[in-house]
Amino acid sequence: MATAALKTASVLAFERKLDPSDALFFAGSWDQRDTSGNWQAVRVKEKSVRGTISNRLKTKDQDPAKLDAAIENPNLQTVDVAALPADADTLKVSFTLRVLGGAGTPSACNNADYQRKLLGTVQGYVDAIGFGELGRRYAYNLANGRFLWRNRLGAEQIAVQVAQMTNGQPVNTWDFDALSLSTRHFEPTQDTATTLTELGAVIADGLAGKHYVLLQVTAFVRLGAGQEVFPSQELILDKGKAGKSKTLYAVSEIAGMHSQKIGNAVRSIDTWYPDAADNGPISVEPYGAVTTQGKAYRKPGEKLDFYTLLDGWIIKDKVPAPEQQHFVMANLIRGGVFGDAGKD
Repeated sequence: MATAALKTASVLAFERKLDPSDALFFAGSWDQRDTSGNWQAVRVKEKSVRGTISNRLKTKDQDPAKLDAAIENPNLQTVDVAALPADADTLKVSFTLRVLGGAGTPSACNNADYQRKLLGTVQGYVDAIGFGELGRRYAYNLANGRFLWRNRLGAEQIAVQVAQMTNGQPVNTWDFDALSLSTRHFEPTQDTATTLTELGAVIADGLAGKHYVLLQVTAFVRLGAGQEVFPSQELILDKGKAGKSKTLYAVSEIAGMHSQKIGNAVRSIDTWYPDAADNGPISVEPYGAVTTQGKAYRKPGEKLDFYTLLDGWIIKDKVPAPEQQHFVMANLIRGGVFGDAGKD
């Protein structure tokens, strides 16, 4: 029976339970992957280029005289670039991923009744469904190299190794051919079904708090000698001070990828929204927002956004469909501030 007096806590926050590090880039030869500990770091370098005017012109600037004048002025710019050395054909991308227990337990909640109901609901999910499906999907996104982003496109070969670490030593290791796994669905191949199940179970156990989980993830991407690679691009808010058209991310002078971008790829498991069949998996977000497409796939009016589902589940005892329960729990694993200050 619904509890009429129960209200959403005005202070409600959750810590993320999938905690990736930044990823670092190294370069070497595909045939020397077993000795990759000695590979050289990929460096970010500046390049000044003389480009042409190629942007769409405003209507008032489209007469031939103005167009000729614009083309005569070259598009001079300084940009950051990163590339493999001329004697290296393979990019190594390495990061760690902590899987923390306590999924669904708020780090801050100022309403004891709400917290009690929330914890009971989460425990009901764990008992009835468990973290198996979420763990398997997170494992799949590690195995298929989704976290490589643009570096995955056009690669000749991609090998991903995931090692479970204890006291600094690997206790379990799983190897995957990333290109054999699709980024459009989560169906394993015959060769990867067992290993994905094992890795997914380790992640699920970590989310359930059964044991400490630290994964070392290493991807080897065979691109070709001297080919450009793609670290994260920095967001420069004050363009006047940047001095460059593009600034790439580096950690101690080693090209790298933001932990936020790694996390976004790992949690791209939402195929439970209406347009998933055509659009494919998207990152778990309360409103299903995909900034690169300028679209929110879980608008409140459709009653499939995180807040509508959570409030219905906790406040009104309207249990969502199992796939939407996965979505709600994945948002709690994602973490964030979800309180409703207007309720109090």
